[in-house]
Amino acid sequence: MTKTINITLKIWRQKTAQDKGGFETCHASGISTDMSFLEMLDVVNEQLTLDGKEPVSFDSDCREGICGQCGAVVNGRPHGPEKATTLCQLHMRHFKDGDVLAIEPFRAKAFKVVRDLIVDRSPLDKLIQAGGYVSTNTGGAPDANSVPIPKDIADKAMDAAACIGCGACVAACPNAAAMLFVSAKISHLALLPQGKPEAAKRAMSMVCTMDELGFGNCTNERECEAECPKEISIVNIARMNREFFKSAFFSAVM
Repeated sequence: MTKTINITLKIWRQKTAQDKGGFETCHASGISTDMSFLEMLDVVNEQLTLDGKEPVSFDSDCREGICGQCGAVVNGRPHGPEKATTLCQLHMRHFKDGDVLAIEPFRAKAFKVVRDLIVDRSPLDKLIQAGGYVSTNTGGAPDANSVPIPKDIADKAMDAAACIGCGACVAACPNAAAMLFVSAKISHLALLPQGKPEAAKRAMSMVCTMDELGFGNCTNERECEAECPKEISIVNIARMNREFFKSAFFSAVM
């Protein structure tokens, strides 16, 4: 038998980036505990529409935890209370009947609020454009075993590549730093032979662009690591710093 709960939602409502915005309270009744968090918001929006009110705007796409489009802060935690879980994969069974949930957008200088729970995360795209790719001409695809890569190196690279670019690390950081995101992209490519020719240029460009976009600096609080739905390690930040220092040193020498 499906269990249902009644909850109170305090949802951030903001029509535009220029609007002041504020929390509005609404009640969600008969919510199935089998629903995902976003399905619950869909039900709330249906009721708001029937009541002649504006539905809540929020981001989503795949609803499978792989695209990084969804994201909101639930009771002070990006993507909600469950570890290694995106908002779309968070289920209502993790909440109790009578709970009060405060839902607000990711907060960061670089993330401008578009409407309600939607923020402009295009600065993350600009960071990728600054160097999160391999542009050297590598010719045709080589045989899988023609470029031997030790398993531990391949594992580290693939762990970093798991980043989905949701921005939870930025929202969790007290300085709104994007270093976990940037370091994941830099580590992924710096560890693999295909990315080494542009490693120095990539590190310098992405770190400088991160500063230009208004992201803060890392102070090793580790909130980013704790809230990352893909459990990206801050070890990558140390690797990014090493790549950046190497880039700065060789630039100075040359």
